[in-house]
Amino acid sequence: MGYYLVVLTTVSFTLIAILSMYVLLGLTGIFSMGQAAFMSVGAYAAAMLATRTAIPMPLVLIFAVLAGMLSAFLVGLPVIRLRRDYIALITLGFGEAIVALLNFAGNITGGAMGIARIPRLMNLPIAVLILAICIFLVINFKHSKFGRHCIAIKNDEISAAAMGINVARIKLLSFVFAGGFTALAGAMFAYTTTFVEPMAFGVWRTIDWISIVFVGGVNSLTGSMISGIIFNIMPEALRFVDTYRIIIQCIIVLVVVNFLPRGFMGEFELWHLPKWLRDRKKRKNAGGKEA
Repeated sequence: MGYYLVVLTTVSFTLIAILSMYVLLGLTGIFSMGQAAFMSVGAYAAAMLATRTAIPMPLVLIFAVLAGMLSAFLVGLPVIRLRRDYIALITLGFGEAIVALLNFAGNITGGAMGIARIPRLMNLPIAVLILAICIFLVINFKHSKFGRHCIAIKNDEISAAAMGINVARIKLLSFVFAGGFTALAGAMFAYTTTFVEPMAFGVWRTIDWISIVFVGGVNSLTGSMISGIIFNIMPEALRFVDTYRIIIQCIIVLVVVNFLPRGFMGEFELWHLPKWLRDRKKRKNAGGKEA
């Protein structure tokens, strides 16, 4: 696979992980610092199955998603009723614990040496197809009754509970849904890079996804996707400035957080464009008639 195709494939599965962060932050208001841990669950599940069995990739991807959802359920069940700041701290601890466990269980996971010789079966068309399916699922999730309950919880948990919404259940299901997406991204990561090791799933990766969602617009799926594309292509485009590219990325994040707290896109979505154009045309026509 050519270098640029690998880069675009990497962008595709990273966008799927960012989708999971959008579901948590943008729709439900859950601030999870351990999403990269679920990526490691999917990556290692795929790596072990791909190197030790003859199971085809589609079934491995499904198994990785189920493993991510199960781990998200086990983590979310005891913590989802806690305050948002406590959820952030506990999920951060979970993420660090997973990295330590992967290093410790060397007989199973390869320890710090990781797992190599994973077949490179992921390519750009497959990755883009999976990304398109995931975006479709999240759009429908957002506009479903369940998605509206998530948004109500994000805005005000007490009011949502007063309206009869089971806050704990909705938050847990959202957490499990997002965990499945992140694990899927991890499995795609394994099939793309052909190698997985614990340090690839540190807390820095989760922080990167959070900053991308905030820059694009925590309330905008379109903004999160556009921001994800820019921030994942930027390191390759700025290789000529070496380490300064990290400084440039940090400056962009700081400027947006301070001067555009709602992100670049605010609450705008791509499917709002036709209505926005119609409203603009009406305002223009109204202005011409008044003149």
